[in-house]
Amino acid sequence: MNTDFLGTGWGFPPTFDNTTNKVAMSSDEADIQLSLQILLSTRKGERVMLPDYGCNLNEMLFEPMNTTFKSYISEMIRTSILYYEARIDLNSLLIDDSQDADGIIIINISYTVRTTNSRFNFVYPFYKREGTELN
Repeated sequence: MNTDFLGTGWGFPPTFDNTTNKVAMSSDEADIQLSLQILLSTRKGERVMLPDYGCNLNEMLFEPMNTTFKSYISEMIRTSILYYEARIDLNSLLIDDSQDADGIIIINISYTVRTTNSRFNFVYPFYKREGTELN
């Protein structure tokens, strides 16, 4: 099946091949996965030409883990995906706080690619503490 319509973009993080002088690219479903990674890790205002792009998860670093926190994060992610990742339909979004004591929240996104009707899963670990503070 030809899936060129899903798009091609720079790989993340951007890498360059010195022998071919080209940028590493990602295509199709892999491009959607990278797009979600970028969307969730970008702060609003970071992109000059798209100031509303991003998810602002960094604002949640010091918030207590409760129902309000989980609902707010879920709504932020849902809204960001709705506006900035039109290639997918969100099936479910689960927030796993079982590792909260270690400063880790697992965000599990289940989605369907609209044009191929293929289902995928994306797991995003959100770290509430800096890597230098971990044991």
